[in-house]
Amino acid sequence: MASLTKRRSENVPGNFYVDSSCIDCETCRILAPEVFSEKGGASYVRNQPSNSEESFRALQALVSCPTTSIGTMERDDLTSVKDSFPARIHGNVYHCGYHSKSSFGAFSYLILRPEGNVLVDSPRYVPSLAEKIRSLGGIRYHYLTHRDDVADHEKFHQDFGCERIIHEDDAGAVGNPEITIAGRDPFRFAEDLTVFPTPGHTKGHTVLLYSNSFLFTGDHLAYDPMRKRLIAFRGVCWYSWEEQKISMESLAGLSFEWVLPGHGNPFHGTPEETSQLLRKCIDWM
Repeated sequence: MASLTKRRSENVPGNFYVDSSCIDCETCRILAPEVFSEKGGASYVRNQPSNSEESFRALQALVSCPTTSIGTMERDDLTSVKDSFPARIHGNVYHCGYHSKSSFGAFSYLILRPEGNVLVDSPRYVPSLAEKIRSLGGIRYHYLTHRDDVADHEKFHQDFGCERIIHEDDAGAVGNPEITIAGRDPFRFAEDLTVFPTPGHTKGHTVLLYSNSFLFTGDHLAYDPMRKRLIAFRGVCWYSWEEQKISMESLAGLSFEWVLPGHGNPFHGTPEETSQLLRKCIDWM
């Protein structure tokens, strides 16, 4: 739980606060940007919620915070907030919430499909979240973009018997995945699901294209709302920036509307807009 004794001095007075255990993962600033901001390498409350919607989003950030660094002065009933996860993003694609510290607070997603649901990367394994996912049809595939964001994959595998999918070059983080991707060619494991190897951040990093609309990008690609462009993270490129440039180029011919990253902000636009922004990102790189 967040500690009042460690409350950051930057917080404005009021119910919500962030303490000094924050690891600057951006979760709260993405979920409730009207409430949380960054200063000194960590998040803080820059504005207290001004209405019920803002309060609800701030509480979603509290529940999702991987280090439980967000607290409230008042005792809040979190029942409806916890029940809101997985939270619909668009159509049958959901944000799981409950970010994991072992994944540095990465976002994870759930795709609901009649042929079998797909969990993208891993949230914390929380019984209430698992039961909610079970009520939505469970998990057939657990797709993992790369080694950094596998979190509680083993617990989800034990609970749901899902098939874990990861590239062989990052498979050591999983142990014995049921499906491994090899080489640099696209891998289609269902008619509407194609994995594209994108080495760079890690050697075995991949992205997932769902239904020619949603691109789940892990730590490969995200949106910068301040500069209004798609970006790559050179400062945390663990394997090869040169390889990441090449693999970014390999995505240029794809058509998609959504960029849903593990870290960083999501983006939604027309296929033409995303194509133009991706081209600008490649030029910048």
